[in-house]
Amino acid sequence: MLTAIEQRILDCCDELMGDTLELTRELVRGYSVLGHEQSALATMESWFQRLDLPVERVALDAPGFAEHPHRAPTEWSSEGRYNVVSRLNPSSNKPHLIFNGHLDVVPAEPTDMWTRSPWEPWEKDGWLYGRGAGDMKAGIAAMVMAVEAVRRAGVEIDFPLTLQTVIEEECTGNGALACLHQGYTGDFVLIPEPFGAQIYSGQVGVLWFRMRIDGVPAHVLDTRAGRNAIETLQTYLPAFKALEEEINSLPRPAPYEAKAHPFNLSIGKIEGGNWASSVPAHAILEGRVGFPPGISPDEIMTRVRQVIADHHQALGDGSPEPRVEFHGFRSEGHLVDLETPGIRLLSRCHEDLVGEPPAHYLSTCTTDLRAFHVSGGINGTCYGPVAQRIHGVDECVDIESVRQVLTTYALFLSRWSTDTESARSVL
Repeated sequence: MLTAIEQRILDCCDELMGDTLELTRELVRGYSVLGHEQSALATMESWFQRLDLPVERVALDAPGFAEHPHRAPTEWSSEGRYNVVSRLNPSSNKPHLIFNGHLDVVPAEPTDMWTRSPWEPWEKDGWLYGRGAGDMKAGIAAMVMAVEAVRRAGVEIDFPLTLQTVIEEECTGNGALACLHQGYTGDFVLIPEPFGAQIYSGQVGVLWFRMRIDGVPAHVLDTRAGRNAIETLQTYLPAFKALEEEINSLPRPAPYEAKAHPFNLSIGKIEGGNWASSVPAHAILEGRVGFPPGISPDEIMTRVRQVIADHHQALGDGSPEPRVEFHGFRSEGHLVDLETPGIRLLSRCHEDLVGEPPAHYLSTCTTDLRAFHVSGGINGTCYGPVAQRIHGVDECVDIESVRQVLTTYALFLSRWSTDTESARSVL
């Protein structure tokens, strides 16, 4: 049952839907792939200022962060790279709530496969299209406007609240981790990832790997004089597929044992050679492998190395052993504690708005929730809009589902503030 002031908050959410979509569109126009996040960061600074919210930059090259045990190694410099954060009431001793969302997106190329330019948002049949519209710029807009709706309704936010808009979620997780490293912690985190209005209950471990094979270059007048690195690379693919099946046969913690094939290995990138009329001297493969909670990234690194070494030995062609590197993600999986008061409060808010309890979603991918759980010891979940074709062509987000997130987050904010007993018990 909603109170009069809660109904006023929902009315303010309706009033702010136009601004929510405007912010989403502006963020989509900032095509924030790795190394090009500046436009989206500037947009967030501008909107925080426009909404009279404090603005801070949280650096990814802060002292000591390079040695953080959970930081993923990168091939690019972190110098000058930062997140944009807004903190309200940071000195309050009340329970601290975090909203977190990532601004970075995966590449949209080849863009000629899209109906329209991926960085020019467009709407059709109740969906907003564009790279990052679903993953996860609409969610960021909704979480920010939820704060504005509560304040516009006249409800004071008197507890610590941090809005984190971060980078590198799609490749390392170092953005969210940099916030935690510099003390931007809390007691509960909500992340509006685009898995729908349901409680995110767990996620897998993820490891990125790279394999380079060196061949012997030669002119094509006699291909037998060379050794084709691209052709050799292809012979490794069945070995990686077998590794995927092996990982899926391992004992799994509940509730992953009920999923048929939750741990996926993807060969996401292959490149090699330098000339059509030359036997290629090199080939590079990059992949991602998922694994169960309870297994460490180091264990999977060892297994990937062994699979490559075993196949190389089986080839017996006298070639040098492939070079193996681990870059980007090397994160553990984990399960969400669904019995904590923060989760129960979110469930009640959803039920009061929708009329039934939320479903649970067990993920076969990973999110920045891992940083809060593994490094910060902070419970939380994802609850976001409905999106289609994330990481794909013509990515889009359902506009009404954005409204759902906006209203649920606003109601959650108001109850976190007023239901002191429930909020304090998070601690």
